Amino acid sequence: MKLFIWLAFFMFAAVWTGLIMLTSEVSQWVLASMESGQVGDLAASAGQIPLPAWLAIWVDMAWLKEMQTFGVSLVQWLGQVLPSADGLMSWITPLLWVGWALGMLAMFIAASAAHWLLGRGKSLTSVLKSADLSRRT
Repeated sequence: MKLFIWLAFFMFAAVWTGLIMLTSEVSQWVLASMESGQVGDLAASAGQIPLPAWLAIWVDMAWLKEMQTFGVSLVQWLGQVLPSADGLMSWITPLLWVGWALGMLAMFIAASAAHWLLGRGKSLTSVLKSADLSRRT
């Protein structure tokens, strides 16, 4: 069981690390695109993409179209508000990695506590069994 706890920890740690790496790369790409002005053009063309018909079963198409329009206007607004993304890029990546470290610490503490409790549970079980045997005699 202890092996399962640590395998789960390493699996979640790998997924967490990959997610942070992906987020860091995407945020750097978006900020670099905003600085060059490409995001506004990309957002405008993305706002023209027709929505698939099968989506109407799951989501209200009018709401989805409004969300698409909101996304385009938000990206265009951010392009105007953030003319220089260099300053933003300099602190987003370190902030992401600080969040990664805090997440890893929380996962490590949880895995260590589970490992300790599992080890402690065996000794408690043996104590309880011996106490139960002494009562029977």
